[in-house]
Amino acid sequence: MQTGNSIGGVVAQAAGLFAVTNVDDLVLLALFFAQTAGHRGGAARVVLGQYLGFAAILAVSVAAALGATLLPEPVLPYLGLLPLALGVRAAWRAWRAWRERNGGDEEEPSGPGGPAALAVAAVTFANGGDNVGVYVPVFATSGPAGIALYAAVFLVLVAVWCLAGRLFAGRPLVARALRRWGHVLLPLVLIAVGLVILLG
Repeated sequence: MQTGNSIGGVVAQAAGLFAVTNVDDLVLLALFFAQTAGHRGGAARVVLGQYLGFAAILAVSVAAALGATLLPEPVLPYLGLLPLALGVRAAWRAWRAWRERNGGDEEEPSGPGGPAALAVAAVTFANGGDNVGVYVPVFATSGPAGIALYAAVFLVLVAVWCLAGRLFAGRPLVARALRRWGHVLLPLVLIAVGLVILLG
């Protein structure tokens, strides 16, 4: 049984590890949350997608730490195809919306606003390929209790990250910028993330 001091140390290490490996997710979360502004249930889909994607990262990391290789290393760069494809799709939609606006069609698109939960999950998972590389050696030396503690801290911090992304997107200056340019920024960021993963 671990002492209070060692548990506190693991919690602090887990928090630091999560922050360092997920700082780039804050930008993506802010862009996703900006897309959901004014649409009921949009924020919940972003949170659900973030949890699904991060749970998949955790599952792969834990399995690899315990000796199973679910994703061979040569396959990891190809995860970049997910955000790349989503970025191209978002760019195509933004271009079509721009053409419709300039053609005099002011009709709002129907359906739920913002990204689908599975799209957020796919981007989160693909962007977490480097996380897996960092988490596996840490988990491999932590034992089952340590892995469980790391996972619990990580899952709590996913909620903190979602809250931070939503607050960031809701700041008046940022919100105005994201409303004005988010439809351009999101495809660019997704395509950049995809290329970095593919070429990394």
